[in-house]
Amino acid sequence: MPISAQAAQNVKSILDGVTSDPSTGVPGVVFVAVDKTGKSLIEHTSGTRGAATKEPMTLDTVFWIASCTKLLTAIACMQLVEQGKLALDDAKLVEKIAPELKDMKVIDNGKLVAKQGDITLRMLLAHTAGFGYSFFDARLRDFARPIGYDEFLADGKELLSMPLVNQPGTVWEYGTNIDWAGVLVERVSGLKLNDYFKKYILEPLGLKNIDMFPSKEMKAQLATVHQRAKDGTVEERDHPYRSPLTAETEEERARVFHSGGAGCFAKPIEYCQVLATLLNDGTSPTTGAKILSPSTIATMWENQIPDQPNFARGGPPAAKAELSNSLPEFYPQEGNPPQGWGLSFFLTIAPGATGRSANTAWWAGITNLFWWVDREKGVAGMIASQVLPFGDMKVIQSWFGAEKAVYDGLQ
Repeated sequence: MPISAQAAQNVKSILDGVTSDPSTGVPGVVFVAVDKTGKSLIEHTSGTRGAATKEPMTLDTVFWIASCTKLLTAIACMQLVEQGKLALDDAKLVEKIAPELKDMKVIDNGKLVAKQGDITLRMLLAHTAGFGYSFFDARLRDFARPIGYDEFLADGKELLSMPLVNQPGTVWEYGTNIDWAGVLVERVSGLKLNDYFKKYILEPLGLKNIDMFPSKEMKAQLATVHQRAKDGTVEERDHPYRSPLTAETEEERARVFHSGGAGCFAKPIEYCQVLATLLNDGTSPTTGAKILSPSTIATMWENQIPDQPNFARGGPPAAKAELSNSLPEFYPQEGNPPQGWGLSFFLTIAPGATGRSANTAWWAGITNLFWWVDREKGVAGMIASQVLPFGDMKVIQSWFGAEKAVYDGLQ
């Protein structure tokens, strides 16, 4: 299922246009789209690995994929559900594995109150367990001041000590839920999460460049993270997730929390092979390895919050402007059709303006990476950048434009 030469040129023009002025556009991006056979419909790299370097973006460039890690954690969880070692709706099992969750407190008007109701794995994957992020939720941000919370600290203790912001099961809110799901994976499997990913997901798919601890070769190809100022200019900045990059010895790595919510670094071209496997109902189209059953894939694509059809519209402003822009709507669609959330990802319930089908899954990483999986049309892809704050309109417009060009050019 190739795309037309004109479509390929349109993708390249869109991406080259956004990187043509690295000081006000985006220094560099990588875009890859694949079909269900795992073959690339298009691969295009544009710009440089950093605003202050002439080294070009390539398909070997490594990105901190941040919350794109959540999809891998969800796959790991669902593998263990298939094996009967985890269960989506068994709260007692969750508390047995992670007893810390039993006595979690909830922030209510600046004070901590008792948790009402239990937390299930389904809630963790659906972001309805009650956890938040301090950079999205002002209640959590303000509760911890004057010191504050930092979700990206090395040992993870601060992240796992954060109280709930909502009572379990009451409302969707994006937060550290899937970090807790990663903790369940570790305790049930007896493996550190990165090791679990490698053994049961990445190695079966033949992927060597997705890792929570980038190799020396990966770090040599690492893209620089940038900060966009209020005037629209972009400058290089220190990496917000330093600990895995500076940990050199086994002893140093042992002190780093394996974040199921944000811990991985990857080459987009390899991440897209995970997406191709989801297109192919859980079996790798390139290696033949089966990592999930078709029925499990179908379960992951079920809308978990049908009672909240506008969950990603009209939310409060972002709590930390340096990390996220305020987004009145995650994925604007004409007519405001119902929105949905599967097991770890957004579902565009109605077809999208780019050409994507109904029930297409997508999600993102805080440094402005976006992926999508359209199982009906057999198309998936990713655009990767390293720009803060999240919700960068230059990247989002490029993503929408490149995705539309792919669909327009399908042959």
